[in-house]
Amino acid sequence: MTRGLRWLGILLCVSCLCSCNIRLPVEAYRISPRPLHQTVANASTSNTATQPVWLVADEHHTGMVFSYPWLIDSGFKPPHGFPDCPYVTMSWGNIDAYSQHGVGGIGSWAEVLFTPTDSVLEIIPVTWKVQEVMPHQRIWTRRVPADCGPSVAHFLNQCIKSGPDGNPLVVRPSSWGRGVQVLGNHPYFIPRVCNVWSAQAIESMGGEINPWQAVTADGLIQQIEAPPNDFVMIWNGGRPQD
Repeated sequence: MTRGLRWLGILLCVSCLCSCNIRLPVEAYRISPRPLHQTVANASTSNTATQPVWLVADEHHTGMVFSYPWLIDSGFKPPHGFPDCPYVTMSWGNIDAYSQHGVGGIGSWAEVLFTPTDSVLEIIPVTWKVQEVMPHQRIWTRRVPADCGPSVAHFLNQCIKSGPDGNPLVVRPSSWGRGVQVLGNHPYFIPRVCNVWSAQAIESMGGEINPWQAVTADGLIQQIEAPPNDFVMIWNGGRPQD
């Protein structure tokens, strides 16, 4: 009986979560970003000012890389004392999964899988070429309209919980590099996972993504490679060529 009630509770939680909005509940920026199909994806010169962005991925998880000065100029609020750098990589997920000790036992995994949990946004400075800093990641890139920066910064700011002083609440150092993890403003749950966060980041710059088809890394990648998003792979993470 106890086991049956336990599974009933799990099924009820899953049913509740599936009825929730898969997206992080952020408010749209007051000015909609220009659709990506109106911008040349890979040209370094254009009538429209552009900025490069990157999506990085392992087998299951994705994150984004942005020009850090562009984000700051666009209104992004960095953690206190975050160093100046050319680029910054960001990824979002469960607070325990990003910790040094990981999620832990079966009970903790069940909590992550079936209930809303705290989230973190990991923010790491990048001071060299993206593919050389993260050689084991698959990497895609394209150029986006520079004037979508305020929309991107608005999205990122809403993903972060700030303290009374207005600065992001730092949880711990980053899992690698010299960055930090800041407390997320919205709960993590299945299927609201890191790839959905990446999908929304791309939407904030004018991309078109179906989040339900972006729960997995491969599902998101299929969409970013297709029109109108048109990201191009520039590094395969050292995987054998087909």
